[in-house]
Amino acid sequence: MILLIPEKTDVEFEAVANILIAMGGKIKRLGRYWIKDTTLVNQPMAIYGNQTFAMVLAQIYNKTLLSPDDTLIARLAPAWVKRVITQAAIGTLQAADFPLFIKPVIPKLFAAGIFPDLAYFRQSVGGLEEAEEVLTSEIVKPIQAEVRAFILEGEIKDMALYEGKADLADARAFLSGFLTVYKDHLPTTVVVDLGFNEVLEWFVLEFNASWGAGLNGCRAEKVIDCILAATI
Repeated sequence: MILLIPEKTDVEFEAVANILIAMGGKIKRLGRYWIKDTTLVNQPMAIYGNQTFAMVLAQIYNKTLLSPDDTLIARLAPAWVKRVITQAAIGTLQAADFPLFIKPVIPKLFAAGIFPDLAYFRQSVGGLEEAEEVLTSEIVKPIQAEVRAFILEGEIKDMALYEGKADLADARAFLSGFLTVYKDHLPTTVVVDLGFNEVLEWFVLEFNASWGAGLNGCRAEKVIDCILAATI
């Protein structure tokens, strides 16, 4: 197995690379990744990097990257998200809806974040069609802790607190319950981020793809199989 990673890396990328090498795999560090390397054609490979890096390589080498359905969070039962999340067209948003957290359904159309009012949002996304779909969420304040968990075939491979302080055992119990209900709605491997608030307790923050998610405190040796499984 060859793992394709960016030429410029960080501590987390190096941790993943070192584990794969210890397992007998190989690492290919790519700078000009958009240029096809014929020596890699038909090689068993996995991809780990940012969205542009990963998507370009998947297209060049005819691979499929497993990614969660970003709209799933808008369909989860309230017990799992603890806030109102909706999927809506830009043209349906009203001034009374704000302030509001908004992210595009199609990644990278605009930077997700908290928008204080409709005018500011309109200015920020100027030029997008009225029918463009977005995800909106009530703002939770404060988020006192955040956890990242790597999942493979419905099993928690590792999880870690990356912001704040809270009981990780309670987070694991909450996530296990969530996976029991929703694992069939998730890809084979996925990263789930949880948030914690003393009033709301644990809730699902968002889903991320294993091929692009940082470790955020998770151990490379525990999650390497998640990263490798994210490329087909």
